[in-house]
Amino acid sequence: MRHGADGGCAGDSDRVGAVDRVGGSHQKFGFHFLVTSTWDPVADQFGALPFIYGTLVSSLIALLIAVPLGIATAAYLTELAPLWIRQPLVSLIEMLAAIPSVILGLWGIFVMIPWLRDYPFAWLKRFFGWTPLFSGSIYGPCMLAGGIIIAVMILPIIVSVSREILRSVPDLQREAAYGLGATRWEATRIAVLSYAKKGLFGAVILGLGRALGETMAVTMVIGNTRRSSRRYSSPDTRSPACLPMNSPKRQPIFICRRCSKLGWSFLG
Repeated sequence: MRHGADGGCAGDSDRVGAVDRVGGSHQKFGFHFLVTSTWDPVADQFGALPFIYGTLVSSLIALLIAVPLGIATAAYLTELAPLWIRQPLVSLIEMLAAIPSVILGLWGIFVMIPWLRDYPFAWLKRFFGWTPLFSGSIYGPCMLAGGIIIAVMILPIIVSVSREILRSVPDLQREAAYGLGATRWEATRIAVLSYAKKGLFGAVILGLGRALGETMAVTMVIGNTRRSSRRYSSPDTRSPACLPMNSPKRQPIFICRRCSKLGWSFLG
């Protein structure tokens, strides 16, 4: 018991020390840390703007992909799918949630990125290359690849939570819609989805939390360049990637403290 108590006290002291170090960084750099782009450890200049920009944009891309697909999948499994196919699909979605992030990152490097570079990116550059979003050279690791890999990772969360929310809708809602002459799809859209919209918003927020905090898989496919680019086909970075890319085994401890402050900036 004493060993466990000592371990708990040590863990608490480490967390308090981390918070104190982050507070020291805040006193030294202040708000300037969050709005500048320079990252020069030699000159002791650290700017978090590229990391924050990459985190927000890649998470937004992931939500744009995963939210419509996840809610549509949940509605299909709950209201429209035949009974014989529901459980196999649910099992596949749950298995997708159990895949480690490193495995998804390796799949992104060796399968997804080559396919994106040869087909979708070439098509996007051909038809939308005149826009700032898809102009310039085509890279493999990029912001769009990071957003897609995040979408794959948050899709099971959104589907599972949305499915449970839709299942909790009272049958009286469906029966009332059928009594008014609604078709099966109309009953699903008007009576079920409208009734559960607040719960579905909660499912989206849970997915957003996973998207903001995902680290390894995105680190492997986003490119990790410390600059903000408007082009989705260019390499970028995210704030969670700052920690593994600047771990104490690779970088001095004062750089790791700046990365810790970057992470705490999303909480405070």
